[in-house]
Amino acid sequence: MKKLITLSLLTAFGMMPLFAGHPATDKLITQAKKESGEIPAKKLKTMLDKEEPVIVLDVREAEQRAEGQIYADDYFAITRGNLEFKVLNKIKNKDAVIVTYCRGGSRGALAAQTLRKLGYKNAVNLQGGLKGWAKAGYPIDTGLGVTKLEKE
Repeated sequence: MKKLITLSLLTAFGMMPLFAGHPATDKLITQAKKESGEIPAKKLKTMLDKEEPVIVLDVREAEQRAEGQIYADDYFAITRGNLEFKVLNKIKNKDAVIVTYCRGGSRGALAAQTLRKLGYKNAVNLQGGLKGWAKAGYPIDTGLGVTKLEKE
């Protein structure tokens, strides 16, 4: 079963569509990353392991969340398209450390930038998104259990 879950994750990550690729879009994403900043998977993992106060915000679409999620005590799932409309009611503390993520890091960067524009002072993006998290070897909660990608 573990190999099946790992294979499914590898397939999902390997077949990801590229949302960027147009120079104008790439420029927006680069600017968003610069404005909001990014943290590597290792830093987020350390924060979670030390039980530091951090909100993990998944901005993927609902069907993408079936791929699994990063487990955190303070976890929210708000799609990128609904972020501006829902986040202010869900996350009240504008000083909270918020780490956004998507599959590959682009929508997460745009989400972190938007959060900063909404007044969230400590919003950052997870570098590489869920894909970067998985490649670093950290666990993903799939709903069927927790799995990790392993190098063969």
